[in-house]
Amino acid sequence: MGDARVRSRTSFASEGLDAEAWKITVVAMFGALLAQLDATIVNVSLSSLAADLHAPLSTIQWVTSGYLLALAFALPLNGWLIERVGAKALYLWCFSIFTISSALCGLAWSAGSLIGFRLVQGASGGLLAPMAQMMIKRATGPHFTRVAGYAALPVLLGPLLGPVIAGAILHYATWRWLFLVNVPLGALAFALAVRFLPNDEQDYAARKLDWMGLFLLSPGLMLVLVGAEHVDRPSGIATVAAGALSLAAFIYVEKSKGTDALIDLDLFRRRVFSAASLTQFFSNGVLFAGQMLIPLFLVQACGRSPAAMGWMLAPMGLGMMAAMPSLGFLTGRFGDRPVAVAGALLSLVSTLALVWQATRGLDQAVLAGVIFMRGVGLGAVGLPAISLAYASVEKGALPMATTTLNIVQRIGGPILTTGCALFLSWALQGQVSRFGLNAWAWAFLALAALHAVMVLAAMLLPAVREA
Repeated sequence: MGDARVRSRTSFASEGLDAEAWKITVVAMFGALLAQLDATIVNVSLSSLAADLHAPLSTIQWVTSGYLLALAFALPLNGWLIERVGAKALYLWCFSIFTISSALCGLAWSAGSLIGFRLVQGASGGLLAPMAQMMIKRATGPHFTRVAGYAALPVLLGPLLGPVIAGAILHYATWRWLFLVNVPLGALAFALAVRFLPNDEQDYAARKLDWMGLFLLSPGLMLVLVGAEHVDRPSGIATVAAGALSLAAFIYVEKSKGTDALIDLDLFRRRVFSAASLTQFFSNGVLFAGQMLIPLFLVQACGRSPAAMGWMLAPMGLGMMAAMPSLGFLTGRFGDRPVAVAGALLSLVSTLALVWQATRGLDQAVLAGVIFMRGVGLGAVGLPAISLAYASVEKGALPMATTTLNIVQRIGGPILTTGCALFLSWALQGQVSRFGLNAWAWAFLALAALHAVMVLAAMLLPAVREA
């Protein structure tokens, strides 16, 4: 036994990492995987939630959009909280709140209560991913790039495992287990974090948090999205106007804060950073909007069971997993912009094929290929855009650029998901039905239009990476 331990340590040491670094990496990956799976699992289950909670699609989609919005606006709190409570303590608090809010989601009695608990769950889950990256970097040092390939596994597994797990749960149990399953997993992750994460006794330099910016941006977006559901009523118009006023105030306030701002608006004066941010916004947005529309189409329009639907969506994750490993070679051979544009075009063509499927009838073999190619396309867009964005800013501006880019990327999910859900609701009510296209075809056509904007944004990326 002792010899085996010595050989294990020697093996790790030969790679430049000790066993403790790998243990920390595994624990950190566990947290990121839970947050990623939770977003995917629930996103493909909206049809069942709407039926059981007697809520319209425009309301129940906030179970997903609210989670994504809360997740996005937890990001700026990450560094500020670490400086005050320490990395390990914050990680444990996040796991505790995530687990408790998961239990509350499983016990929700209405759509409103579920959405409220999901906001808490999203806020705690939003801190897990950046915390994981930071702890892996601290543990692995110069070997971070190599280990980051393993740490990216949750991002790849989420779209693959999420639909399958959701389908199985909905087939054999109730929707409540979509959330209750997180309770034992969260407890296990908490115990592993207590056991293996190092005590965080480092002194941190205190920084200011832009509370004003945070409180203007988050409610502003929420009011605009909620008001859009009722824009045909005076109350809805007033809500949108209040949200727009809050966002305008946010822009005005942020211009005068400089380095203390929540988002450095001066970054968007850089053409490369603006193009990369816009590409990331639409990349994340069409990903989650598609994960909302396609499951609804399979269950409501095609009559597939939740279990069958889960397996039919699995090729999406496989496509993303197929694309990611080759991106280094492809960008080195052809450049970042050509790869991003090619991926965006491939995802656009595959989304247009969904319009054909909705019009002519479902062909499972064709659908599998279409969803796989959509995964390949979307998997090829994000990393080249991120790489170009970071290459366009000075080293000292990277922390602010990282926060800004992540916020812009993550708010794409709730904004485009809400927009597509509202469009589908209008189409199903007969407000959009012409030129031989049914409501589902029009919804996929609207999604394809968003993909087309992503193609245009990718084409604005520079041909050559800045030094």
